[in-house]
Amino acid sequence: MIICVDTGGTFTDFIYKDGNEWGVYKLLSTPSNPAEAVLAGIRHIVKEGKFRVIHGSTVATNAILEKKGARSALITNKGFEDIIEIGRQNRSELYNLSYKKNEPLISSKLRFGISGRINYEGTVLEEIDEQALFELIDKLQRARVESIAVSLLFSFKNPEHELKVKKIFEKLDIPISLSHEILSEFREYERTSTTVINAYVSPKMKKYITYIKDNIGDNKLSIMQSNGGSISAETAMKESVRTILSGPAGGAVGAYELGKMAGFDRLITFDMGGTSTDVALIDQSLPLTLESSIAGFPVKVPMIDIHTVGAGGGSIAYIDAGGSLKVGPESAGADPGPICYGKGEHITVTDANLFLGRLIPDNFLGGKMELHVARLNNYFNKMSQEIGLSPIELAEGILSVANTAMERAIRVISVERGFDPGEFVLFSFGGAGGMHAPFLAKLLNMPKVLIPKNPGILSAIGMMMADIIKDYSQTVMLKEKMEFAEINKLFAPMEDRAIHDLLFEGINKNNIVLDKYLDMRYQGQSYEIIVPFNQNHEETFHKLHEKTYGYSSRDKLVEIVNIRLRARGLPDKPQFPESKPTKKDIPSGAIIDKKPVIFDSKKEQAIILDRDKLICGNLIKGPAIVVEYSSTIVIPPFATGEIDGYGNIIISIN
Repeated sequence: MIICVDTGGTFTDFIYKDGNEWGVYKLLSTPSNPAEAVLAGIRHIVKEGKFRVIHGSTVATNAILEKKGARSALITNKGFEDIIEIGRQNRSELYNLSYKKNEPLISSKLRFGISGRINYEGTVLEEIDEQALFELIDKLQRARVESIAVSLLFSFKNPEHELKVKKIFEKLDIPISLSHEILSEFREYERTSTTVINAYVSPKMKKYITYIKDNIGDNKLSIMQSNGGSISAETAMKESVRTILSGPAGGAVGAYELGKMAGFDRLITFDMGGTSTDVALIDQSLPLTLESSIAGFPVKVPMIDIHTVGAGGGSIAYIDAGGSLKVGPESAGADPGPICYGKGEHITVTDANLFLGRLIPDNFLGGKMELHVARLNNYFNKMSQEIGLSPIELAEGILSVANTAMERAIRVISVERGFDPGEFVLFSFGGAGGMHAPFLAKLLNMPKVLIPKNPGILSAIGMMMADIIKDYSQTVMLKEKMEFAEINKLFAPMEDRAIHDLLFEGINKNNIVLDKYLDMRYQGQSYEIIVPFNQNHEETFHKLHEKTYGYSSRDKLVEIVNIRLRARGLPDKPQFPESKPTKKDIPSGAIIDKKPVIFDSKKEQAIILDRDKLICGNLIKGPAIVVEYSSTIVIPPFATGEIDGYGNIIISIN
């Protein structure tokens, strides 16, 4: 049995496959210890036999956002102790006169400069004073340090000094993160920041993973990475920086794979959960970035390019000091949750959908979770009087404000990067996505929305469809033109390491694919473009540069700054059979009820449908509400839905 688990702010989602049998399960997350919900779900699903778990975790992300990581120390060259505090000169809020940088994850008292220097060619200019390192051990012990980050100049060229430091500090018996292992590239600030983050989150991640492993016995545990692939639990404990945003990455992978099956390879993914919304633009391939940051700290490992906003089903609505209606980013989470969950005291987006009739209480979570509709009236009446609107206007206003925030997020990844949203299909998932996607598509002039089966657990489905991926990089700084064969030889050490690592992950050698890339730029430029490595890589670079920046300079010298290797292990993946269209008419067994639902302040009779009983070819004219275990889908009066061969609902905006 394979079990995939995605931990969210409100719900923890499961999808499992046992032979040819599939199953889904959701339960409320346990914010105080996310592992409790994970283990409770596994116990509910597994009655007997062996199983494998693939898990997307938010532990590393939350440790950084909440500043609750390990007490860490930084070991670097003398004079470079403050590099993580100085950083770069760019400010994220240019016109904020009171702008302050985030406090570094490691305080100045725990940043230590040591002797020893290696130059840009990898030559040792000054040896390390080993006696000073032995003396430093005592300081680290007195400071009760739980983890160490080591980032020395030019270690990507020659790691000798970093390895010496590790050997001497191993007697402390705490995790040690070496920059040449985490990120073997130039740019000291980004390399140091990425290594510091790894050191900061690894002990917490190790404790979390160990707790799960201890409770699942000798069954296998894999962890989703933010690059769209999974790795073993052992690797994730050592390189925890690679697991940041692992849940959203699973969703992007699932959307990409299911979108291809349905015949769509240009997608804007829209993942609306309980706490936040994640969006990504897929133009025939998964979008990777090396320019990510979390809480303002650079993370220069490959990640799927996902943009997040604080708008979800649990986002709290409030009136600001100027009397305007605002929604989020604060969320009611899983506990206390929205008002309708029974304990919450603040109106949320979920409450507004329920108030307007767009959520069906009897069918929420398959009818297994009670929604307290009667609790809503007092809260809506009170807030509507405060803002001077009717309760219905207030509920619709909350949804409009939330939709506007999500529309802006989609424009950031599309319009602001030169893409027309109208040329893409909106791929909607997440527990709350189906209630908002058609309205967003209309705002963005997008003609179609695709909503897969079980959209509330698509991130978990994506984990089941993901490759096992390992990313490697090396700064080479090739300023002169080299032949293809000469450049290809530079990949050899990384290829050997990649094959060794994937064999350790349990992948058969015949199922390993190695993809090679170059980071290229014109001489004199400060930043690079990632280019697939082939016989015509230079011409490819010119074309990509022109597409990205509007021009190319074929007369200028081209530099190869870094070489990259993406090693993919191809595990067995689930197959989804395609059905043939039968009839357009909806089967009578799929019709649950008809009830009034409010659209544009008017009550309209909407048909309530059971998604599990809809079949390929069925046409659904709005207004309609489609209910299923993991989500609710709203088809407004201005839209029409159709069931395709894979059970997806393709919504056309009229």
